[in-house]
Amino acid sequence: MVKQENFRFRMVMLAGAILVLLLAYISLTNGIYQITLKQVWETIFRIHPIEELDLVIFNFRLPRIILAGFIGLGLGISGAVIQGISRNGLADPGILGINSGAGAAIVIYMFFVQGKAAGSNWVVIMTMPFFGLVGGLSAALIIYLISWQGGRLDTQRLLLTGIAVGTGLGAFTLYLSLKMKAQDFEMATVWLSGSIYSANWIFIISMIPWFLLCLPIIMRKSYMLDLFQLEEEALKSLGVSVEREKSILLLSSIGLVSACVSVAGSIGFVGLMAPHMAKLLVGYQQKYVLPVCGIIGMILVIGADFLAKTVVAPSELPVGIVISIIGVPYFVHLLFKTKV
Repeated sequence: MVKQENFRFRMVMLAGAILVLLLAYISLTNGIYQITLKQVWETIFRIHPIEELDLVIFNFRLPRIILAGFIGLGLGISGAVIQGISRNGLADPGILGINSGAGAAIVIYMFFVQGKAAGSNWVVIMTMPFFGLVGGLSAALIIYLISWQGGRLDTQRLLLTGIAVGTGLGAFTLYLSLKMKAQDFEMATVWLSGSIYSANWIFIISMIPWFLLCLPIIMRKSYMLDLFQLEEEALKSLGVSVEREKSILLLSSIGLVSACVSVAGSIGFVGLMAPHMAKLLVGYQQKYVLPVCGIIGMILVIGADFLAKTVVAPSELPVGIVISIIGVPYFVHLLFKTKV
């Protein structure tokens, strides 16, 4: 049985990796400026470099694809962690208000550094995830306290509390963005709807430390997500420090979400859909579910970004809207299917 699960996991990961590479190839070669595979190869490996191709590939398309992959990876895995901690299949960083908390903190930061956040200011971009982390943690703490009832976390109240807190923070964020200068307001509005049109290498570099810090912790603690499906009394009898382990995993997942929100704004539903799809493919063991969630998240965001920049070209849709078109019906389906 274990060998069969391992084999299925490897096949799913292989198929997912091939699909990610295929989507990356399609996104890299298609658009207003068409590029052939040969031109991509010659440009990347500097065989016959051409200035126009360098600009399109290295300044626009490649950073965008890599950034979309990182965002999908982070949101997919953090969604699985949050669903595991809350034992709620409808939980998601966006639905629970964590995205909104991180976004609100970052918009406050943008408000005080107007004119700098949209550029390539290293200090501003590298410090944005820290503010996102503070905002995400604050939102999570508020939701956690309101959902705490009778000495335990009431998962039935968790979803409604998250939606309420997220809506309130979203309204505050919109109000604050209206106080910005016209140029900064436009940037904040597009950013909050979930967009990676301004992707660059600095954004990618700003995310890497968070992934290097948080992902190993989550993967190492993946077995705890399996144990969390048991009753808390059973866990305590096994000597598990439940609240401590939950805090470590929650903090790590919010770190990933904050890094994603800091460069792309609020992209919802990836963390909701990816865990359900992963469990259908590889079962419920979290050491298999988490990596598959990451690869599914990458597929969703890279694919959605390609549609966002081509469907109404030369104009562009925010990635968050494209994913929501799929995510909202899926959420409604889960709402009827899951007992909340």
